[in-house]
Amino acid sequence: MKLSFTKMHGCGNSYIYFNCFEQPVPDPGPLSVRLSEPHFGIGGDGIILISPSDKADAQMRIFNADGSEGKMCGNGIRCVGKYLYDNGMVGDRTTITVDTLSGVKTLVLTAENGKMLSARVDMGPAILTPHDIPVLLAGDTVIGAPLVIDERVYHITCVSMGNPHCVIFLNEDIETLDLERLGPKFEHNTLFPERVNTEFVNTLPDGSLKMRVWERGSGETWACGTGACAVGVAAVLTGRAEKNQDITVHLRGGDLTVRYTEATVFMTGAATTVFKGEIEL
Repeated sequence: MKLSFTKMHGCGNSYIYFNCFEQPVPDPGPLSVRLSEPHFGIGGDGIILISPSDKADAQMRIFNADGSEGKMCGNGIRCVGKYLYDNGMVGDRTTITVDTLSGVKTLVLTAENGKMLSARVDMGPAILTPHDIPVLLAGDTVIGAPLVIDERVYHITCVSMGNPHCVIFLNEDIETLDLERLGPKFEHNTLFPERVNTEFVNTLPDGSLKMRVWERGSGETWACGTGACAVGVAAVLTGRAEKNQDITVHLRGGDLTVRYTEATVFMTGAATTVFKGEIEL
């Protein structure tokens, strides 16, 4: 069989998108493993299925490069918004909804000449209770808690944005980190029963944040929208930023703007269509 696809990215976080309004996609987990491989497949951080929903304008399902299913992807949902708008699937509406495994999310789109340029996503409230993240630590929150990896103490702040995140602020330049070695030691640590996405962060002199991310199931990616939100929340919790203010987060693939309020977390960023094609299975 042949499947039509669209390659899209948000800040370099690239996925292969399938329009399941028009075509079924069999065995998406193994398919994601096959297609994410850059030499023998299309290449990317996984695949995302855009499907009908009885709760929203569309449903998105995310499959990581290792075939595991993710609950939420902040960069991916902006690309879903762009796909729906650019292809006329939501008319000319600039406020749309997308159903995810983390609930229905609302997107406010900025568009020009029939194309979406950027989107602000209401990512929902940050989850801070350890049991709900989940992280196997006691207390009401995990803020700056010590965790020993390779005989070094890291101070972790844990947040769920529909998926679990472990945020670590460092004084050393994060560009010097060996994430291929370090990332899996956090991802598979017994403290995190569902594995974890790990963000390593520098606070810059202007108050903005620079991060690298190791995503569970995908390894290091150029960007992670939920990770950027978790970093913004963690910055507020640790006194590095203020609530109800825009926080610029620099990722390897570009910048995102995060705002942590009493009610929710907003994330704003661009989305880009790279190319369209057809693959024979």
